[in-house]
Amino acid sequence: MNLTLRQASGALKPSELSAHSQKAVDELIHEGDSENTLRSYRSALRYWAAWFLVRYGQKIELPVPPSAVLQFIVDHAQRTTADGLAHELPESLDAELVAAGFKARPGPMSLNWIVHRSAVLSKTHQLAGASNPCEDPQVRQLLSRTRRAFAKRGELPNKKDALTKDPLQALLDTCDDSLKGCRDRALLLFAWASGGRRRSEVAGADIKFLKRAGPQNFVYKLAHSKSNQSGVDRPENYKPIQGVAAQALETWLAQAGISEGPIFRRVLKGGHLGPALSPAAVRDIVKARCLLAGIEGDFSAHSLRSGFVTEAGAQGIPLAQTMAMTSHRSVATVMGYTRHVGAQAQAAANLIREPAGPAPHHANTGPTPAGAPSE
Repeated sequence: MNLTLRQASGALKPSELSAHSQKAVDELIHEGDSENTLRSYRSALRYWAAWFLVRYGQKIELPVPPSAVLQFIVDHAQRTTADGLAHELPESLDAELVAAGFKARPGPMSLNWIVHRSAVLSKTHQLAGASNPCEDPQVRQLLSRTRRAFAKRGELPNKKDALTKDPLQALLDTCDDSLKGCRDRALLLFAWASGGRRRSEVAGADIKFLKRAGPQNFVYKLAHSKSNQSGVDRPENYKPIQGVAAQALETWLAQAGISEGPIFRRVLKGGHLGPALSPAAVRDIVKARCLLAGIEGDFSAHSLRSGFVTEAGAQGIPLAQTMAMTSHRSVATVMGYTRHVGAQAQAAANLIREPAGPAPHHANTGPTPAGAPSE
């Protein structure tokens, strides 16, 4: 192929990125992030801006100095002092942030909260090409030691309770034969039985990724997920939907008349279908069904994921098979979803057992070994 070098008036310069192209770059980055990620980033950055304003009396600008990040950490993380636990955010400023809606409640924040907001600030500096204060040695050391301090006090991250088989069945029992009941039953079983799908994955489920695999069996292709954000085609992308989960899904699709588009949708008054459920609506359905079932505990949409992993472990499913269903790539990560289910379900805790009957008595027919006590 012969290319002719020409100087056009609108030719781009390779050393510069035009405003139009920069907009295209930003749009691609935005599209590549999940809506949940974008929402959490916006919330974190709004809080950084509000905290900076009340703390320093001026608007936040990049790069944020490392000293401000150090102040942010000690303002929100409790530490042990001679007078007990303390943090540095003055009560008046704390109350101002709460009153303005930037904090849900006054007081110190959890370790996860602090780490997440530090990570968002770090990412913001990276994308802006600004000097990153979170890479400062003092900031890195303080975050590391703060994690250790929380761990020493036994303040572990809060995890939602697991919806294992029995509590899940209690939720399913609350689903009647109405259109909404059929939807919720199909949704709960789809999310749980396909490996504990995240709420965003349930909300984004689409008919085009659902294929029949025999009578009342389906395979769902999880084309994009948190653990496969690049959309790489892997064998574990294909999630079997079988048995009662397939039956519930078939019933919902038939009654709702869904043949294309989102699988799980709002049910409006009069039995009319609305748009696709949001991730927040998936969470609300789980919570509402827990309330109807009367089960006690701290449950949310993520309880379906931890419930699947915990139940698989309790039933002795090989870890490799569990990970293929959940799409986890790390053993440590998938094990983090396992919840305590009682010592009776842990074979490793019962390797040595008392004999079923009385211990057999062996007659001493020979001389007592030297040094052994005689009977």
